[in-house]
Amino acid sequence: MKITDFIGEATEYDKKEMMEERKPRSWLKSVSAFANGIGGALIFGVSNDEILVGLMDARAVSEKISETIKTKMDPIPQVIMEIHTEDEKDFIILKVLPGQETPYYYVADGNRVAYVRVGNESIPADATALKRLVLRGTNMTYDSVVSSYALQDFSFTKLRSVYRVRTRAELTDSDFISFELADENGKLTNAGALLADEPPMRHSRLFCTRWYGLDKASGVIEALDDKEYSGSLVSLLQNGIEFVKNNTKKRWKKTGTGRIEMPEYPEQAVHEALVNALIHRDYMEIGSEVHIDIFDDRMEIYSPGGMFDGSIVQNLDTDNVASKRRNPVIADIFSRMHFMERRGSGFKKIKADYRRAVNYRNEVEPLFRSTPTSFFVTLYNLNYNVPIKKMGLSYENQAFNEEKTGFQEKKQAFEMLISSFNFSTPTKENIMKMYLHFGFDIVFARTDVMNVTGLTATPATELMRKLKNNELIEHVKGRGKYKFVELGE
Repeated sequence: MKITDFIGEATEYDKKEMMEERKPRSWLKSVSAFANGIGGALIFGVSNDEILVGLMDARAVSEKISETIKTKMDPIPQVIMEIHTEDEKDFIILKVLPGQETPYYYVADGNRVAYVRVGNESIPADATALKRLVLRGTNMTYDSVVSSYALQDFSFTKLRSVYRVRTRAELTDSDFISFELADENGKLTNAGALLADEPPMRHSRLFCTRWYGLDKASGVIEALDDKEYSGSLVSLLQNGIEFVKNNTKKRWKKTGTGRIEMPEYPEQAVHEALVNALIHRDYMEIGSEVHIDIFDDRMEIYSPGGMFDGSIVQNLDTDNVASKRRNPVIADIFSRMHFMERRGSGFKKIKADYRRAVNYRNEVEPLFRSTPTSFFVTLYNLNYNVPIKKMGLSYENQAFNEEKTGFQEKKQAFEMLISSFNFSTPTKENIMKMYLHFGFDIVFARTDVMNVTGLTATPATELMRKLKNNELIEHVKGRGKYKFVELGE
């Protein structure tokens, strides 16, 4: 293998033109970062601009490298060193294996510094990163750490009721100890605290937004629905699923024996993605929360923390990713309640759910993306820009639904019309909420307007008065209700 081939294949690598004896930190920081992460390789004899300059005496350099690692690293990481010859030039490839006794420190001048890899740089670990390394080095996880909170001071009504329904068994105090939700002294682990009805970890929250259009700034109204949830992880999962159901739609088509439902997003795929986001997020990231953002054409689910092993998911075969759980205690209780499988096949299941869908095509394949500190799942709307006539509907239903295929154009035209009126921004937003809910066909009364906009009786009446005075709605004779005036009428 050539040096250039090795550089292309190595997930993590660094290069040095020479081994700097007087500045060992310049290269030992990469050794520390690789050992504290997923491993990597350091190549000596390659300049910063990747010119293969080679080493004068590779064997002597290799001995110095070995000795420096022994005297200035604590603990000593496991490395594999080889001398590589290419075009009559010698190079040293120092492979650093991922360590099991983290953190691995660079030690010099009375200082101990642990490094981590961020992008293509090795930087000192901050306090949070150092805590992660310490937990890993002691074979512990954040959710298994015993907290200062007492089991008797918290209620678990939601957890107990859902556990009873899904397992047909009672969750006893002894189960809390068996499942590592509490210790024998009655102290909750972090996992137990996160499952309490009112968890003390205030950063355990779920933010959900249904955006208007294809991005977060699409015109008169930005968000059609916006919710912030806190509470037990079980509650967050249920609230998130309910939010998605309330902000997505289903189509259907007739068959010989009934009808086939065609949701915008496969329900199991959404469930799996949200379960993974809540269970596998990094709860040491304070001030961050799981997000669900729904747009017209897609849904994005974000969770704090990248892949647990430090790998980048877009570089992996997601059909064959080994299960490595950041929060195994939480994952275990969710598995017992049948919210997920123990073997951890989430990526594969999400893609399989999509591929079984009626409107599946290659361009709506779910997308997984990660950084060292973030994880994103993009689920595409199966029905977006799919003409009704391609769904095998009966002629009657096709004619009805084809009117709705121009909804995007009508929505834009209506938004432009509303923009031309001298209404306040909140009024414009409420009008758009009404239009997106009722369209031109559904009739409504004041109570319907109150339900859609969240307004109380008097403001809802005033809003309808403005719409009527500006001839945007009309009275439906004999029904005591109103509907929007069709554009162009």
